[in-house]
Amino acid sequence: MYKRISIYKTQLLSFLVGCLFCVQPVAAQSDSLLQQLISANNVDSSLIQPPAKMLFTQRALWGTGGLLKNRYSGNDLVANRQKDLKIRRTMLQLHQIGGFVTIGGMIAQGVIGSKLYKGDFKVRELHENMGMAVNLTYGFTALNGLFAPPAAFSRDKKITSIRLHKWLAVLHLSGMIATNILGTQIENNVSLKPYHRAAAYVSFASLATALIVIKF
Repeated sequence: MYKRISIYKTQLLSFLVGCLFCVQPVAAQSDSLLQQLISANNVDSSLIQPPAKMLFTQRALWGTGGLLKNRYSGNDLVANRQKDLKIRRTMLQLHQIGGFVTIGGMIAQGVIGSKLYKGDFKVRELHENMGMAVNLTYGFTALNGLFAPPAAFSRDKKITSIRLHKWLAVLHLSGMIATNILGTQIENNVSLKPYHRAAAYVSFASLATALIVIKF
């Protein structure tokens, strides 16, 4: 059993190392946006002002009526937006790393879960602990995505990789909620096993797809 745990830890470490290389495009895009603000004295106000449309979580912090509403007024407007975009870059890097670590945890949990479904109850505690770890990394990933400062421009209504990423987020969030709820009910109702497994598959597939589309 301890050998299996060591293998799973090695797999997760490999995913984490891979994530460090995957976040570079995000950093490069953010640096490009920052350069637009730093290099121009008469910068376009549309690049400085936060977009009109934001997630409700972003609006709570960065909107005109949010907790940090005074950051976009006065002479410090450009400097504050530069700081915000640096924060955004860091949070999106953490968001992407968290996504890949979560995928690694899901794979490990799926392997353990398949053994549990086959009657190997020795791995029950390991499965539950891995589930808790996946929930923690998923929550960390979600928080960095939901509360990151808004971009330096408003996106159009075309179907883009960013828009697909957000649609898929709704799907894998719903799948995660369903997986956790059904997981707590299986012990009292074993007939829920197929639905629990299906919800887990949906969560994994939609999260993996969300990570893929954001790269292309």
